Amino acid sequence: MNVRDRVTELRRVPAGCLTPHPLNWRTHPQGQRAAMQAVLGELGYAAALVARELPDGSLQLIDGHLRAEVTPDASVPVLLVDLDDLEAAKLLATHDSIAALAGVDRESLDELLGRVETESPELQAVFDGLAAQANPTGVDVPANLPDLDIPETYQVVVDCRDEAEQFEVYQAMREEGRKCRVLTL
Repeated sequence: MNVRDRVTELRRVPAGCLTPHPLNWRTHPQGQRAAMQAVLGELGYAAALVARELPDGSLQLIDGHLRAEVTPDASVPVLLVDLDDLEAAKLLATHDSIAALAGVDRESLDELLGRVETESPELQAVFDGLAAQANPTGVDVPANLPDLDIPETYQVVVDCRDEAEQFEVYQAMREEGRKCRVLTL
């Protein structure tokens, strides 16, 4: 596969000077804003926003809208990319979406969350949410469960009008020598 490098430069610019992409489809509820402000407050900028330069010289955001919104007076790192309108739209549609397809390695996530600390209730809520997503049932299942050899069985389920018909069908099948059980769902 021939992969092109579309990054042309890294530039630091005031976040308030960046133009949001008109097709940005992500919304940012207050809880997410508070968590972003908390992580930026604790760590600062550790990743660049992504933008492209428009013909008038302005910079149009493709990724990083929330970071720019919550720190409008900050000078932020921006990766400039040479994408046209259609390519920028494609990146906008796929950038976060592909990241959201990732799975979860529960053991690694548990170890990671055991190492991070925060005094921010907003970030703690993010960490708690990650832990809950990794184990939505709340039941700890051992990672090394043995493979079970479950033999195939062939069954028939018969819907009956009522309990009396269920008993009649059961009796008839037993008289034929069938092994059967009565279930009520």
